[in-house]
Amino acid sequence: MRCAMGATLVGNLTAQLLVTTGVALGVGALLVAMPTAFLALKIVGAGYLIYLGARQLLSRSAGTHALTVAHHSPVAKWRITGEAFLVSVSNPKSMIFLCAFLPQFLQADRSVPVQFAVMYLTIAAVVVSVHSVYCYTAFRFSKRLGAAYWVAAIKRLSGALFIGLGVRLLSVRA
Repeated sequence: MRCAMGATLVGNLTAQLLVTTGVALGVGALLVAMPTAFLALKIVGAGYLIYLGARQLLSRSAGTHALTVAHHSPVAKWRITGEAFLVSVSNPKSMIFLCAFLPQFLQADRSVPVQFAVMYLTIAAVVVSVHSVYCYTAFRFSKRLGAAYWVAAIKRLSGALFIGLGVRLLSVRA
């Protein structure tokens, strides 16, 4: 579980660094100004979420064996990292939110790169905190109530959630 958490965090934080850097360089403003680019990113992001959700729903649950293999397999770790990165970086709502949110805290008389670095570190702290609580809760439930059942239930729930988020993302306007 800790291994998967670390892989997810690396992917998510790398994507957030890229998105925050993009916002600092004005890419988010371009997405807002260019509806076609926003639409393309939205379709790619939604499509990827729907694909991941369908894959989770259609995959056979391998119980705790799947957790053991994922814990020891470098390929599985990179796959988890890549999936977390793609989910985070292809979310146009994240970039739009950061475009609206981050500039409010910029001070013209201070170094902009340093300010964006502090903002990114704040985002990273929140992401690490949320992921830690989520993983700890999942770990405690799996230990108490039978790991195989919970792995299957979490796969189905997360699959349905990803599909729902993908469909919802398609309805978002810039």
